[in-house]
Amino acid sequence: MYNALPIEKIDYLVVGHLSHDLTPNGTRIGGTAAYSALTARALGLKVGIVTAWNNHLPLGPLEGIPIISFPAEVSTTFENIYTSHGRIQVIHQVAPQLDFHHIPEAWRQPSIVHLGPIAQEVEPSMVRRFSSGLIGLTPQGWLRHWDKAGHVHACEWAESSVILQQAGAAVISIEDVEGDEERVDEMASACRVLAVTEANHGARVFWNGDVRRFRPPLVEEVEATGAGDVFAAVFFARLYATHNPWEAGRYATQLSAYSVTRQGLNSPPTPTEIQKALAEVL
Repeated sequence: MYNALPIEKIDYLVVGHLSHDLTPNGTRIGGTAAYSALTARALGLKVGIVTAWNNHLPLGPLEGIPIISFPAEVSTTFENIYTSHGRIQVIHQVAPQLDFHHIPEAWRQPSIVHLGPIAQEVEPSMVRRFSSGLIGLTPQGWLRHWDKAGHVHACEWAESSVILQQAGAAVISIEDVEGDEERVDEMASACRVLAVTEANHGARVFWNGDVRRFRPPLVEEVEATGAGDVFAAVFFARLYATHNPWEAGRYATQLSAYSVTRQGLNSPPTPTEIQKALAEVL
């Protein structure tokens, strides 16, 4: 187990693989756990990550965040290949699965629990094991599978209704369900609060039988990687603080839009962006 920092109580727990992302400029750290943890910290929360990876890359911006990392021979490794027909995502390696027993005792009652699988690695039943706080899901890793060559594609999630009913909120991208609005409606019916991100079109939030759309500010996009994870962390944090999904949707849409103006793990919001978004929401 890797952790260079004391295990103290935290506000925001994120569970999921830190990944190795293969890019034209080399390998870098990625994954929902990385982007969401950095975002939650930027919002002033005490954050902890539970993961499994082969941590041979420099932590970079993640320095200072407690990481419980269980030994793994490999890290979950993704490569995105862009063609004239769209993006092809390939998974080369997958680290071990994560279960509730991996969570240290001091981290079992945070204000916010974020289950963020990227490759079927988080045991879904974990949603039932936390007795307090907001349980937030980004189920993209339960909504994808891969063939023998590692090509990633959408798949059915048989447990979706059962798991979503036990969560406080969930965030998906429209890409996660390949644009299938029927699946969106099914998930919205099962979940207390569902947010659906739609790239530069913003997001929709489904709550209490209603749906509202939130448009992002116009920005110059540099890289969209991690924007959905930034949205999720902001959404969960604001929802916990205000109990208002509409306000959480507006706030998260604003800050995730700013995130695409930077690359990689530099995408989480800055203090100036946070204050600007708060002023506009309030």
